[in-house]
Amino acid sequence: MANVSIIPSGDFKTSYGTDTTIFPTTTSRNFAILGVVLLLACPAFMDRYWLSLLIQIGYLGIAALGLNILVGFTGQISIGHSAFFGFGAFASAWLNNRWGVPVALAIPLAGVLTTGVGLIFGVPAARLKGLYLAIATLAAQYILQDFFGRADWFTGGSAGTIAEPLTVFGFAFDTDERYFYVVLVAMVVMYILGTNLMRTRDGRALVAVRDHYLSAEIMGINLTKYRTMSFGISAFYAGIGGALYAHYLQFVSVENFTILFSIQFLGMIIIGGLGSIMGTLMGTAFMVFLPELMQALTKMVSGTAIDTALNLRENIAFLREMSVGIVIILFLVFEPDGLAHRWKQIKAYWKLYPFSH
Repeated sequence: MANVSIIPSGDFKTSYGTDTTIFPTTTSRNFAILGVVLLLACPAFMDRYWLSLLIQIGYLGIAALGLNILVGFTGQISIGHSAFFGFGAFASAWLNNRWGVPVALAIPLAGVLTTGVGLIFGVPAARLKGLYLAIATLAAQYILQDFFGRADWFTGGSAGTIAEPLTVFGFAFDTDERYFYVVLVAMVVMYILGTNLMRTRDGRALVAVRDHYLSAEIMGINLTKYRTMSFGISAFYAGIGGALYAHYLQFVSVENFTILFSIQFLGMIIIGGLGSIMGTLMGTAFMVFLPELMQALTKMVSGTAIDTALNLRENIAFLREMSVGIVIILFLVFEPDGLAHRWKQIKAYWKLYPFSH
């Protein structure tokens, strides 16, 4: 995972604190603030379709960041992330419906409960690696899927369960325009927490485990502790994202949290860039907009000479699903460092232009 970082001339780092800031330059910080301000204005000029896509990017981006902490920063693997996402969704609805916990409190509590479940699977998985670890997380996916289908008291079984809209002091966030701000605030907070985590001693230990676990162990880093911790953190982010998802749709169904959904989460962090906070959000946005783009393309192709020549007919609808797998393969082959790496290269090019190096 190569990084290209070019600091403007005269921008010196004179202390350890200034060298570990969230934003490397004042310009990048100002652009980030400007981006949040522009997002705050989105409900004023965007229709419900685009707001719905942005809300999806928000709660999926939170869950994807948790997976990137586990996979990209710690070097573990998980192909059962959607199950933890689903557990967070059901947990938040269950806390509100069964125990009367306010939704505003049920969402973080769902993250805590999902963390507990993640640690249950993380303790044995932390002692595994490679293919064995992948199979263990796959087992977690199917165990939780089976639990969702059988635990009527928790999930409502095959009928699903209702999730009440978020209400604060009698004000209901039950429209896209209102709920957009809830997801935006949650996303900003969770991404700041994730960024700060990577600047701490524990965050550097996670990266050390990823880079070379033997060297990390020699330095005194407890591999089992930090691998288990990464599973817990990943589950917490998945739980928060799932809870936001539940109270947005106001209904949670068992069928949504399949192995395909877990693969899509992996696709988000692969396309965005493993070990990149910014790349996680870029990859999530890419994966959310890709099906919409493919749907528009399939409508354009349907009934044309291309459709007739390739004899696509009713199979043209499957191009939307195929595109996800094709894009993941293309990124693994041609851009393994993801969109974040490409963006850094583009910035470096314009900073150096017209010089080649």
